[in-house]
Amino acid sequence: MNWPSRDHVDRLRAVPLEAVLPLCGGAPDRHDQRKWHTPAGTLSVSGPKFMNWSRGIGGGGAIDLVIHLKNVGFRDALAWLAEHFAGVAGRAPGSAAARAPLRLPAPDSSRLDRVRDYLTVQRGLAPAILDALIASGELSADGQANAVFVLRSETGAPVGAELRGTSGRWRGMAPGSRKDLGFFAVGAQAAATVILCESAIDAVSAFQLRHAGRAISTAGARPNPAWLPALLSTHHLLCGFDADPTGDRMADELIALHPAVRRLRPTLHDWNDVLCAERTIA
Repeated sequence: MNWPSRDHVDRLRAVPLEAVLPLCGGAPDRHDQRKWHTPAGTLSVSGPKFMNWSRGIGGGGAIDLVIHLKNVGFRDALAWLAEHFAGVAGRAPGSAAARAPLRLPAPDSSRLDRVRDYLTVQRGLAPAILDALIASGELSADGQANAVFVLRSETGAPVGAELRGTSGRWRGMAPGSRKDLGFFAVGAQAAATVILCESAIDAVSAFQLRHAGRAISTAGARPNPAWLPALLSTHHLLCGFDADPTGDRMADELIALHPAVRRLRPTLHDWNDVLCAERTIA
């Protein structure tokens, strides 16, 4: 299978989850239209996002959903979607489903203390790092007291945001986020080494643990974001995806496509787990 174009991948990712779920053994809950019962557990579905609360795993788009439900890699998920949704390949690029306008949450300074306390007390992130991110506009709080980590393009323009709830395990993306156009980053842009992580909190954790360099979030384990080749041309990249089957598969896919990347596997499930464990020992 040749590597498909980004437009083709975007079109497959935009297939409605409600169309994919029945083909993967899913059945809608009779009382809650956002809940689906699947062989992998009960999922909550909201637009293109899903969350398997029993496993603590979520994602966005049809590709992530097929990977999760069928336990396959990125390439196999693309092939499965292309087979079952052949008409998608003929849809014009830039469709409304894949190009919704970005709507960043309005910052709410009254909620910032709660976000800061959550990130320092529960997640072990250093106050000095968080203060720098807040001052630069990379981190804020919204009206629901979610932590908002801004994704930026190469020119510094905001292209999305990761949202992390400060109670429970909720996570999501701002509507219209374009993960293919940018990423959340912490550390000096001129740093020679960059660690790729699956979330903003993991990126801050990895940066804090290594005391140097730069860490960025791919907002989910993805093997070939559009901005990656440009980054590879100027930096040494380490793939720090989670130490779980999905993280390992996506790391293998990424390294197969970009052999210059090296695997940096966290010793626990993710970099925040490593950070919290070291804090407990200390």
